Amino acid sequence: MPSIEDVFAATRQRVSSIAPHAAAALYEQGALMVDTRSAAQREQFGMIPGAVLIERNVLEWRLDPACSHRHPAVSAHDQPIVVFCQEGYASVLAVASLGELGLTDVHDLAGGFEAWAAAGLPVLSAPSPR
Repeated sequence: MPSIEDVFAATRQRVSSIAPHAAAALYEQGALMVDTRSAAQREQFGMIPGAVLIERNVLEWRLDPACSHRHPAVSAHDQPIVVFCQEGYASVLAVASLGELGLTDVHDLAGGFEAWAAAGLPVLSAPSPR
């Protein structure tokens, strides 16, 4: 039986992963940025300004253009979308799942939010601890 590491490695090879600056360029051209992280991670590490917040457990329903529960910003199967998590692991698997739904222009943000922040791209800071 394959391990999660095996499944992840194979999945990473077949999905589109793009570097932070390439993701930022797509975003500037109108791509939907989707943050799949938990509220706790967003609170701890910050957020990408303008990213749509859709936690991983409902992602497929919210991004399927044919679903009655889709997010209002989702319009078509060929809409450019960049999905990210904290470090770029869960988002790879999420992008593969979205591809199975027929989304044709969906990408993983390589390295996730951490890579985006490390690249010096815009981040809304996490609130100060109470």
